[in-house]
Amino acid sequence: MHRALLLALVVSSGFAQTAPPDNPPVIPPQKEVVVVTGTFEPIPLEDADRNVDVLTVHGDRTLFDSFADYLKLDSSVDLQERAPNTIQSDISIRGGTFGQTLVLLNGMRINDAQSGHHNMDLPLPLDAVSELQILNGSGSAEYGSDAVGGVVNILTRKPSEEPELRLRGALGNYGVNEESGSVSFGDDRLSEQLFGARDFSTGFIPDRDYRDLDLTSISHAKTRVGFTDLLLTLSDRPFGADQFYGPYPSWERTKGWFASIRQELGANTEADFSYRRHTDLFVLFRDDPAIYTNRHLLDSYEGALRRSDKLPIGTLHYGAEYYDESIDSNNLGIHARNHEAVYASWDTRSLRRFSFSLGVRDDIYDGLSNQVSPTAAGGYWINSKLKARASVSRAFRLPSYTDLYYSDPSNLGNPNLRPEKSWNYEGGFDYFAGKRFKASATVFQRRDTDLIDYVLDPTTNIYTATNFQKLVFTGFEGSVEARLRDDEVITVGYTGLIGDRGAVGDVISKYVFNYPINNAVVGWQGSIRSWLVGRTRIGIVDRYARSPYAIWDASFARPRGRVRPFLQFTNLTSTVYQEVLAVSMPRRGVVGGVEIVMPLAR
Repeated sequence: MHRALLLALVVSSGFAQTAPPDNPPVIPPQKEVVVVTGTFEPIPLEDADRNVDVLTVHGDRTLFDSFADYLKLDSSVDLQERAPNTIQSDISIRGGTFGQTLVLLNGMRINDAQSGHHNMDLPLPLDAVSELQILNGSGSAEYGSDAVGGVVNILTRKPSEEPELRLRGALGNYGVNEESGSVSFGDDRLSEQLFGARDFSTGFIPDRDYRDLDLTSISHAKTRVGFTDLLLTLSDRPFGADQFYGPYPSWERTKGWFASIRQELGANTEADFSYRRHTDLFVLFRDDPAIYTNRHLLDSYEGALRRSDKLPIGTLHYGAEYYDESIDSNNLGIHARNHEAVYASWDTRSLRRFSFSLGVRDDIYDGLSNQVSPTAAGGYWINSKLKARASVSRAFRLPSYTDLYYSDPSNLGNPNLRPEKSWNYEGGFDYFAGKRFKASATVFQRRDTDLIDYVLDPTTNIYTATNFQKLVFTGFEGSVEARLRDDEVITVGYTGLIGDRGAVGDVISKYVFNYPINNAVVGWQGSIRSWLVGRTRIGIVDRYARSPYAIWDASFARPRGRVRPFLQFTNLTSTVYQEVLAVSMPRRGVVGGVEIVMPLAR
């Protein structure tokens, strides 16, 4: 099969005369990168006073198979996968726990109040995404709970400039079978995009099979009032969960529904609303569900009204938000909590030399104390290429329903848990040498109080949810991006962490100390021939108190034309590794297929 796919790459180049007009190159053309994460208004990347990484998705999809392939390009992101293709994966930034990273979809929360293990149970296919924006560091002053280590903001596709139909199919080892399709039509005033994807695998070992179905609709309209965006998504993922949460041959099925609407109300005001439903069926012993089965149903709503006003000096951003979430579970019980939040932020930029922002957010909870999250950040251009920046901010995280109420033979929640609190400090430099070279270096420290983790009681051999009094994480992150040509780029990233566990002692806990003390990433992407593009990535991970390992991936594809074969390799060296302790990951994987692109008449 592999030889046939390689041959198809060559043969298909002969169909160039039937190709539609050239599509965007595999590496996005040079243009101003706009940041909308960690800021209340869109700004150029070089003007951001925080460390934000922007990963462009659309345009090179045949070289990337999943969200994980993109997220692993950032050395400060630690994606702890239990299965390929981001099936049941935990995400952490700057050494935080899986619950300390906030995941947004077009700026709206999709974090799961049942458990942070579901934060990456994303309800849409990768084809529906245009960018992943990653804020390294605290974001509670902008987004509230959970944004302690960082924020991942998933931005969906904008209206297509050219209506088109795309179909993709692929096969691989471990019984991998992938199909996806998308269609877009309309114009600037009214457009529609539909996406569907189905992934299947029999598993690389018994009880590690999975199925994945994702459906998405993106509607866009322009009226006299302003732009209206409507997003509807659906996901369904059953998967074998052997050893995922203990020494059991488990099985799990999650389903997700997400709907959101964004409405501009003139030039300065915006209203947003979203609804998310998530179900989780967990069977401890796959072949005997009667022994132990959990069923969880979570509903959450979010509404926001946001406004920005220009002042004689700077811009004032302010708004109000409302959240409501409830759970119905045979294990966790029936619970609900809601809260309101108000925020205000002022920022100013002068002479392309100075920038400064100051903000505060107050999250008001029923039955809990208010959580006030202030932030301050500033930047100074030392010269036309070098910028210094610094920030300080407070963050917090509420305990999940699992933290509070869960119970199984090995784990026990704690209804008396306190919210996590954190202060984040960082300073760094950004260097921009034209459009072909940029570099960044940041030193940061996070001081956590009441950090939540499951601690082993040696007398009962049960892990109980516990507040740690104090933990301090200090680190460095650096990155370099060099564009050798317009269609060729090399990236290098490194993040190092030191955790001070002096106040914790020698307790055995589940998640807090699974962070990488060293994480390095080297990547290349570009054209090999006029009809062949490729990418490769080598990631080296050195986790606390564990042996380091390296993973090498590579992909090749035809970037243009109506028929576009591709070939993707993962873990080329067949490294034996575990991102979550006791959960083995697959050795070498090979997936090959074809994408068909057909333009549609307007």
